[in-house]
Amino acid sequence: QVQVVESGGGLVQTGDSLTLSCTASGRTFSSDSMAWFRQAPGKEREFVAAVRWVGGVPYYADSVKGRFTISRDFAKNTLLLQMNSLTPEDTAVYYCAAGGQFSVRTPADYPYWGQGTQVTVSS
Repeated sequence: QVQVVESGGGLVQTGDSLTLSCTASGRTFSSDSMAWFRQAPGKEREFVAAVRWVGGVPYYADSVKGRFTISRDFAKNTLLLQMNSLTPEDTAVYYCAAGGQFSVRTPADYPYWGQGTQVTVSS
């Protein structure tokens, strides 16, 4: 059984940094993509960042490019999202997704999802 578990959310102030962590277990994701998506109240789930497990090529949404960094910890089978210069517009539930095969930016391409972690940025 595949499990995807996120951690690291919280309440921060504008300009602060936060690191989210995601651990996926239950199968091998060596040839897949893993990604972060987010969903703010009243809005659709949107792509944040993704990385192909092999090769490590990162992809970012324009809204976070230059502020967020996605990375992998192979030893811990963990996906990280370092978020800097946070603004209230980054407030959302952040979801980790695993098992992407084709389009790294499309939620429907990921069969495995975590339950989400809340990130709140106060002004």
